[in-house]
Amino acid sequence: MSRLIGRILATEKNPTTMDKFCFWTEQNEKLNAFDIVKVRHLDGSFTFGIIENISHITDAQSFLTNFISSDFGDVHIEEPTFRVGMNFAETKVSYNDRNIYTPVHNNAEVFLATADEVTFALGLQNVKNPLVCGSLKMYEGTDDEITLPVHLNSKFLLGPEGAHLNISGISGLASKTSYAMFLMKAIQDQYLQHSGNDDSVAFVIFNVKGKDLMAIDKPNDFDGAEDLRAQVLKEYADMKLLTEPFKKVRYFIPFSEPTSVKRSTYLDQKDIDAYIESGKLKKYRYVYEDDKESIEMMFANIDDPQQTMESIISKIIDADDVDFGENSGVGTWDDCMEKITEKSQKGSGGNSNDISVLSWRKFKRVFRKARQDDMFANRADTSKAECRLGDALKTIKPNEVCVIDIAKLPEDKQAFVFGDSMRTLYNLKLGEYEGEQDVAPPSRIVIFIDELNKYASKDVPKSSPILREILEITERGRSLGLVLFAAEQFRSNINDRVTGNCATHAYGRTTAIETSTRDYGSLPGTYKNMLTRLDQGDYLIQNPVFRSLLKIHFPRPIYRQFKQ
Repeated sequence: MSRLIGRILATEKNPTTMDKFCFWTEQNEKLNAFDIVKVRHLDGSFTFGIIENISHITDAQSFLTNFISSDFGDVHIEEPTFRVGMNFAETKVSYNDRNIYTPVHNNAEVFLATADEVTFALGLQNVKNPLVCGSLKMYEGTDDEITLPVHLNSKFLLGPEGAHLNISGISGLASKTSYAMFLMKAIQDQYLQHSGNDDSVAFVIFNVKGKDLMAIDKPNDFDGAEDLRAQVLKEYADMKLLTEPFKKVRYFIPFSEPTSVKRSTYLDQKDIDAYIESGKLKKYRYVYEDDKESIEMMFANIDDPQQTMESIISKIIDADDVDFGENSGVGTWDDCMEKITEKSQKGSGGNSNDISVLSWRKFKRVFRKARQDDMFANRADTSKAECRLGDALKTIKPNEVCVIDIAKLPEDKQAFVFGDSMRTLYNLKLGEYEGEQDVAPPSRIVIFIDELNKYASKDVPKSSPILREILEITERGRSLGLVLFAAEQFRSNINDRVTGNCATHAYGRTTAIETSTRDYGSLPGTYKNMLTRLDQGDYLIQNPVFRSLLKIHFPRPIYRQFKQ
């Protein structure tokens, strides 16, 4: 039964409108931003509203009135006269159950909503293609507390109606990676439980921090805290999710020679050996003949206003080029380096085709630094658990999760691996590898990358091939079945064309400086303030299926966590 908590306020200076209303409550009534209330309205209808702000006022004319009534500022004196006070809540209209949107009337009754009414008011009832994205609480901390799972329409997250997810928030407390992994687990669970559907999905995840995502198929031991484990498993079960970690996981780490001083991964050797033995892990390499087209990824953050770097790359890729083509004798990374060195010498003919010796030298500096790594090789030895990363991604299967480890690589090589993978997946969905052995891509591929600011910030050169690939996916990937899940600390620093093409947005805890930017201009002031103090595991979610922003909570990861 709904509980009466207040009455509508409508004054000369603050009238109710079609979009907003205010109501008063008894001053000890516990309410929070995002709580839903309902108001008795015309023809027996109810108007539902979402609380945006709560204020407390008294009959004092000014602050000085209160000061004087305390014996001119004696903090130990109680006021001799009772001061009349009340709370009033500013509320945004969400819905009317009979589509009557005339303003609610003064002194109309205001009630708390039931669980079913909350679902109805937020438009969460009968969501098509439901995918759980967390849970919400109403009237938190009271006897009327309600906890509800929140579902969004998966077609607005994975396509074709809408696609792409952007997650923002400060490092650590915002739990960006954990929330993205929670959503991907929910997606995999849904497809595993409905495997008869013609639709299918797979995941490509880039591990960018330590070994955070290098054991997502192993259960979380919660450091032996059985009570915590039981609580988390219950949260997953209540959302109708599997209480097990990810399934069908393959890991890919950069190749490094066993004798190399610098290891290419943070993963322990015993874990590497165990993964290889179980067939879960391969070491990826890049072979010149197959991967030379990705050389431009090495120059992603290099300004090239005259397009001279691009011209050199075109010469290297061109099969008919006299210096680098099929009959030139250049067939390995070392051969290519020798030819570039030759072009960098004075009097070598480096000025041919309007490419100066200075340009060749600049190209050489970047190319030499980028390819000084064991993962650039003449071939990949499959008998030693080695592979070309491009070949591995071509054969991705439905419900499979590919985790690509780039955490220990320097930034230029991280960019190379990420850009090459994005291009391979884009070409895969375009059908460029049709007819090749074991190539049968799923309907949709979700790509998750943290620290998006490295590849798609407003400071990245517009000519960047990686930015170009990201824009291709965000602007055209929806129709192809390519979906980007991306996370960054500061949303305001990301290219507007990337965030603008994301149908779903998750706002985590951030700073007041960040919320003052225009990217947060559409949020009410109270919500902006809330973003500076959100708890770990809480997010504000925006999706076309929701009538308003929702504050949701998601449980701890169910896969193994490494101590930092």
